[in-house]
Amino acid sequence: MASGEVVTGPSGEQVVLGDVGQEIVFENEHVRVWEVDLEPGEEQPWHRHHHPYLVIAIEAADNRITPLDGGPPRDVHEAAGQVVFRDWADAHKLTNRGQTRYRSRLVELKCLGAPTGAAPAT
Repeated sequence: MASGEVVTGPSGEQVVLGDVGQEIVFENEHVRVWEVDLEPGEEQPWHRHHHPYLVIAIEAADNRITPLDGGPPRDVHEAAGQVVFRDWADAHKLTNRGQTRYRSRLVELKCLGAPTGAAPAT
């Protein structure tokens, strides 16, 4: 986990990264499973993924992924039951920009680590 890691934002400001979810619901040496629960307008704070991961949407929502590096935000609709795979990711935050609660399980694949040249696994 990288909670507490300090990174530099696009304007030179120091940003303390948070966790990728609100609560760990399961963990062993291979995987870590997070609960992500956001009401409309709520944000998951700036964070970074150090492992490839799956997102399993439990309750659908319209979300925005905003990269810390100042790049353009990406709007995504996550439908209930949808599963997506993502590699490790640079620092970003997730905002529920919709009108419904968003819930998901985020499954970090700890034993895979990061690809060559990526952020180091922690």
